[in-house]
Amino acid sequence: MESTLKICNQFGHQSPALMCEQYGITRHDLARIQAFAAVVEPQMQDMVDSWYAWLGTQPEFERYFSEADTLSRVQSLQHGYWQLFMSGTVDEAYVARRRRVGEAHARIGLPLNTYFAGMNRFLECFLAIARESEMDGEELLATQHAIAKLLHLDTAIVVDTYNAMVEEALTAHSQSMLEMSTPVTAIWDGILLLPIVGLIDSKRARDIMNAGLEKIAQTQARVFILDVSGVGVVDTAVANHLIKISRATRLMGCRSIISGVSPAMAQTIVELGIEADDVQTTATMKTALATAFDVLDVTICGAPR
Repeated sequence: MESTLKICNQFGHQSPALMCEQYGITRHDLARIQAFAAVVEPQMQDMVDSWYAWLGTQPEFERYFSEADTLSRVQSLQHGYWQLFMSGTVDEAYVARRRRVGEAHARIGLPLNTYFAGMNRFLECFLAIARESEMDGEELLATQHAIAKLLHLDTAIVVDTYNAMVEEALTAHSQSMLEMSTPVTAIWDGILLLPIVGLIDSKRARDIMNAGLEKIAQTQARVFILDVSGVGVVDTAVANHLIKISRATRLMGCRSIISGVSPAMAQTIVELGIEADDVQTTATMKTALATAFDVLDVTICGAPR
């Protein structure tokens, strides 16, 4: 429950009372729902069975609920869910249980459109039961409104938690992809290498610069080799990004070498009007390493000088 409370987006740390206030749920609404529980309870199991009969006609049924044990377990949980709903008590425990529902749906990947359709189906069941009760017109309308408001709050809490968990997973995935796409590696004492594969946009260029500068600060490297032989498209924007990265590393006291420069990239750099002294480039990684060893005054047997 602790992790769930931390990831809620819409409600943050709002109290259950404030949540109810936002959705216009009054103590009179909750009292009406409590009173309505006596009407619903005798029909609860039939209502749940009817709902799962409807669910069986939906395309998601086979994927999520086809196993008998799973179906029996979620039916039992469903019964408990609506018993809590009918208690008319919206407190921290109530909200926490709704958030756990959102977590569960996010973990199994249940589509939100299926959840919305299911909640709407239950709302229709409740309203139909209310219409068949002995309540007079004014009380019937007030009770139906109370049920709808609390059900909307339930839906908001579940969806809020669902979305927060999805965003959390996407953020973690993006971070993993970032670490994979900017693998700055110390290949020699004082020499860092970052091979770049794929496309470079403004965001990725910033990520590359940040990763490179942080690694330079950590290792006190004197040479940073940026290999671009795997970059698919090199246009003016990409060349500009690479030059900025090179200049930033120089401000850290580290020489930057861009290796794998193709004729097309060389032409682009010229078109940008960049002086040759502003950035050091090589056509191959072999030449870049030889240059790096020269900077460090390291002699490798067999290496070109």
